[in-house]
Formats: sequence, C-alpha cells, structure tokens
Amino acid sequence: MIDLRSDTVTKPCRDMREAMSRADVGDDVYGNDPTVNRLQELTADMLGKEAALFCSSGTQSNLLALLSHCERGDEYIVGQNAHTFKYEGGGAAVFGSIQPQPVENKDDGRLNLETVQSLIKPDDFHFARTKLLCLENTYSGRVLPLAYQAAAKELAVKNQLGIHLDGARVFNAAVKLELEVKEISQYFDTVSVCLSKGLGAPVGSVLCGSADKIKKALRWRKVLGGGMRQAGIIAAGGIYALTNNIARLAEDHYNAGYLASALDDIAEVTVVPNSTETNMVFASVESSVLSDLASYLNEREILINARNPIRFVTHLDVNQTDIKRLVDTIKDFFSRR
Repeated sequence: MIDLRSDTVTKPCRDMREAMSRADVGDDVYGNDPTVNRLQELTADMLGKEAALFCSSGTQSNLLALLSHCERGDEYIVGQNAHTFKYEGGGAAVFGSIQPQPVENKDDGRLNLETVQSLIKPDDFHFARTKLLCLENTYSGRVLPLAYQAAAKELAVKNQLGIHLDGARVFNAAVKLELEVKEISQYFDTVSVCLSKGLGAPVGSVLCGSADKIKKALRWRKVLGGGMRQAGIIAAGGIYALTNNIARLAEDHYNAGYLASALDDIAEVTVVPNSTETNMVFASVESSVLSDLASYLNEREILINARNPIRFVTHLDVNQTDIKRLVDTIKDFFSRR
C-alpha cells in the first residue's frame, strides 16, 4: 500500500523496533525512566532549550504550551488555519479558559505582524489579557523565513508576550534551510516537535522550553492524564528518529518536488504553484471526478485524501518508484474517461 495521506502514517523500521525492544525503562511519572529522560535531554539540547517534556501527541504538547503560557481569561493570537486553533478540538478554551484571537494566515503561514500588533489588547478589565503569539513551521509544507521569525520574536518581546512554535515539522524546515534546528527555535520561548511524522517514530511529541515552563507543563500533563509509566519503550523510538532520520528528510523533499513536476504534466491535474517547499504537494482535479479518482487509486493500493486540493505527503515509506506508480495510475485513470 502506498499511503500519501500524511507523514503520520509512517511505520517504525526494523532497527527502530529493535531499539525500542531493548529500551531501559523505569516509571516516568516518578521521573526515573532513563530512556525518556535521555530523549528529553537530547531534544532540549538540539533545540537549545533548558528542558523538555515527552508528550503523547502534538495536540497534547501544543495544549501544554498554551496552558503554561496563559491563565484563565488570557488570550493567544494564532493563525485562522493554524493547527493550534483549527484542528485541536478547542482544547485551550475547554481546559484552560483561554481565548483565541485568530488572524488570517498568508499562503506561506505568516501572520501580518501589523495586524497582530493591532489585536494586542490594552491593559483594561474589559478585555482578555493578550499573553501569547503562536506560529507554525512548517505550514502546509511551507517554511517560515528566518527574518520573519526574528521580527515576530521582536514584536513579542516589545509587547511582553510569550511566543510558541507549533514545530510539528520543524526539522523539515531546518533541512530545507540547511541549518541546525536551534537556528529556528532560538526565536521561540516554547517549541513543540513531533516525532511521529516524517521522523518516523510511532508515537510522541516533545515540548521544549525554559525549566519553569516545562515544570508547569509537567503538572498540566498529569492533570490531562498524560503521565505515562514505562514510556521509555516509545521514547526509544523517538531517540532513534532524532539520531537517524533527520538528514534523510531531504529525500522526502526531493520526492515531493519530483511528484509536483510529474503531476504538472497531467492536463487534468492543476498543481498549486509555489506550494512545494518540503514534503507536501497540493493539486486539484475537477470536483466531479475526485471521488472516483480516490476510489480508483484505492483499488490499486494507493491512498489519498479525497478533497480538493489533494494533499500528497511524501515520507520515509514512499520512494521514487512509488511516486512513479502513483503518477502512472493517475494518468491511466484519466485515459479511461
């Protein structure tokens, strides 16, 4: 099966499974699982932060960041289409009584910083207290420019705001920019990193930040039921991912570029221009054939999400031969109509 729906569908390789089976474990709620501790120390060091916390998911680690930055009645400014606003079940409002202030995202994920500035509430009891700015990198596979992230940090500092990065795919951004990930994370107080997407681990994300923020996040993780016991078994997968699977993300980026070019040669497919920077390709077909195309591919063991634009995501379980098979199958579909 060729699965292009997301990079969350990756499966642990044999060596990762072996590392997980050999993991030295303890009780992480007591703080004495050595493999979890090693994962946290490794991730914090890579991102240039004081501390880190292993979480069950990116949704959980983002929520813990919001709860650590904000109190009841506070507000965070966030993109209208950002994961932390649109795709995480309203957790900040549900669990933290934190109000979102959404802002339209530009195509590359940026928020207009003049608009952000205008939406920061004055110190007045009529208003929620603006406490946090949230950004996302990558955003639909697009990479935020370093200069923009520096400007966002400057705005946050000037207005005494915290700044959080949903860095689910931040290593994709770092590989694309050909720099160490700490060159990105330096502009943020907290960063959430997913291990279970392109890095290939089966479970988990890591929240990185100051020791004080992570201490607060640890308490909230317990409140949310996120305390795990012998979690070193899955943390070992994360360590393997961070030490073996970062540089190879460039292969996914290359394959996405190859796919975008190949799809662009199919008359019935419209590739969204300038959208492929890392491991995502966005392309549309006529709405009337979308469902039939998805079914045709599924019958031939190729999975896509049946919505326009179609998001094709390359990852470590998809190679160039798979992509050629996908393209040939799409061509075959349209040739039969």
